[in-house]
Amino acid sequence: MNAEHIRNIAIIAHVDHGKTTLVDQLLGQSGTFRANQEVAERVMDNMDLEREKGITIRAKNTAIHWKDHLINIVDTPGHADFGAEVERVMKMVDGVLLVVDAYEGPRAQTRFVLRKALQEGLKPVVVINKIDRENSDPVKVHDQVLELFLELEATEDQFNAAFVYGSAKEGFMVRHLEDARDGMTPLFETIIERVPAPVVEAEGEFRMLVSNIDWSDYVGRIAVGKISSGSIRSGDSIFVLHRNGRRERRRITKVFEYSGIRTQDTAAGIAGNIVGLAGFEEVDIGTTLCASETAEAIDFVAIDPPTVKMLFLVNDGPLAGQEGKYVTTRQIRDRLFKEVKTNISIQVEESETAGSFEVSARGAMQIAVLVEQMRREGFEVLVSRPMVITRNEGGKTLEPFETFWLETPEETLGGVMKSLAARRGKIDRMDNHASGVTLEGVIPTRGLIGFETELINLTSGRGVMSHLFREYAPHCGDIAGRSTGTLVSMEKGETRAYALSALEDRGRLFVEAGEEVYPGMIVGESPRQEDLPVNPTKGKQLTNFRSQGEGKGIQLSPKVYFSLERAIEYIAPDELVEVTPASIRFRKRILNADERRKHEKRLKSLAAV
Repeated sequence: MNAEHIRNIAIIAHVDHGKTTLVDQLLGQSGTFRANQEVAERVMDNMDLEREKGITIRAKNTAIHWKDHLINIVDTPGHADFGAEVERVMKMVDGVLLVVDAYEGPRAQTRFVLRKALQEGLKPVVVINKIDRENSDPVKVHDQVLELFLELEATEDQFNAAFVYGSAKEGFMVRHLEDARDGMTPLFETIIERVPAPVVEAEGEFRMLVSNIDWSDYVGRIAVGKISSGSIRSGDSIFVLHRNGRRERRRITKVFEYSGIRTQDTAAGIAGNIVGLAGFEEVDIGTTLCASETAEAIDFVAIDPPTVKMLFLVNDGPLAGQEGKYVTTRQIRDRLFKEVKTNISIQVEESETAGSFEVSARGAMQIAVLVEQMRREGFEVLVSRPMVITRNEGGKTLEPFETFWLETPEETLGGVMKSLAARRGKIDRMDNHASGVTLEGVIPTRGLIGFETELINLTSGRGVMSHLFREYAPHCGDIAGRSTGTLVSMEKGETRAYALSALEDRGRLFVEAGEEVYPGMIVGESPRQEDLPVNPTKGKQLTNFRSQGEGKGIQLSPKVYFSLERAIEYIAPDELVEVTPASIRFRKRILNADERRKHEKRLKSLAAV
């Protein structure tokens, strides 16, 4: 096979527009799976978190053999926090498959990835999906997509994109709405016809930019990328051009290519194909691999800068080590720096305080996903509230701002606009359409922390938002934080229903009877702004007239449960989230009440100076 028979495409879409179902159908109808092979739905979402959240977090490769062509498909995240995944995918592909719901039309998250693709000059093929859905209007959606192309400054060639219509769920695609509905062949043909073959130098020296890193227990680190020139075989000697300028010679021990959702050994990797190479002790995303020591490095894509940081600390609480397997500074440090190797948008620095690390990323959700992965791997860690990364230029404090696109039902518009205003958001444009209202504007990154959860509550889950880094600009003033205080435990021990029943009158509880608590742990929320010390372990005093059995029928309200993302957004600057494989707890940074009061007095005296 040569490069003329290869097509490399990224598949992009808004959440729930059928992207992953479409890939399942392409894999199935191309004969990639055996007739008797058991295949899970949404095969591309192979991380537990992706299946649970219904979003794509990591870019992943698959390959389809259709007739005499090889179609490499890269699944891309749609959430702006995972923009670095999208950035490097665009360097591996020559076209994009844009999937749009035939009822909802292009939505907020469609815009984010499509903008990146058009800026890279990639040719789109538009799939208007779910035409079997009740009240679908594929003709109207066709026009909306073209309007979006104009708005995103598509070239004339990109504007004249090929359109196909169909239903991934029902397993058919057609070029024209009146065509017979029989299988996915029209989409396969359109991809071959409209997406260009990769531009390569087949006879040149081997060169490849590492766009992703994989891992195998048998061969170690695997460098993944598109071969831009030449070819590579197992046993070949090549040079690794590290991003810091260092060059080293390595021998390739394995060459992998994609087949379906798995990799398989191949004799040689050819120019234009996306392959995996093994034989490295150290290789990072952005590294150039080449046959000649004097070759120039391939330009690496510049990604949006980190705008949010959080502290990761070793758990020093009274319950430390009881639920986690990995709890030491060294174990946490090794895990964080391992993440940096495969996730180029995350940065890790060791702070001056022992056992403390500063993790910077594109957004709070990206860090929350990392924390969730760590807890599932057996780690215990303390994390702080997200803080934006500011700059100082000419004596002025600058903070990051984002352009946002938000869609909301018309009946919830008032509450959404009020929340945006409180978060210093400014609306530049408002469009009414059949499914609600689309708002476009600018907001400081600080204002986005916690907003997505609030948007879900305000709109009963129907509101959707996407955002892109815009610029660093002068600090725009204070944003009101949490308006409530907390109920802070004074004692160590097991919570009792008798004590919690009394505390329910003072606020909402985050614990239930029988849970272990400790001094400084937050057990509930107080409607007043100040923190309230409480004793959730207090038992009923027994007398001659009270038996121990009295009070066993106490009915407590269900405790408030927090997802990890919501917990990180909820806490105040002087609080931490204690994350273990079994629990998510809230606590004060300083557990001792006397030390906490002294610290608060020092802060007040410094502020008064």
